[in-house]
Amino acid sequence: MPEFDATLASPARLAIIAALIQGQPKSFMELRSETGLADGNLHVQTRHLAEAGFVGIRKTRQGRREITTFQLTEEGLARFRRFVRQLQAVLDSESGEIRGTPGGGPGTPERVW
Repeated sequence: MPEFDATLASPARLAIIAALIQGQPKSFMELRSETGLADGNLHVQTRHLAEAGFVGIRKTRQGRREITTFQLTEEGLARFRRFVRQLQAVLDSESGEIRGTPGGGPGTPERVW
């Protein structure tokens, strides 16, 4: 069994990576809209991704407002691709097949519940 990257075990973090996968920087508001995450959760998860090297965070001033943008890093993209390859390997392996339960039911040799 491959060693999966624990950083990507969170559905919220996967949603953020999916929103950033095209490579374009996105603002906090854009990420919030695309992921459906609450402000606090988005803040925590983007910080976690940044600390793990997946996402770069940039803060700029526009007048009196500070705008925060996020972008997937090269390292983050490489690690995400490795994660996807590992998942694909599990799906492709014989052990990843769904098999019926022997004696699963009347009239069928196997039955999957």
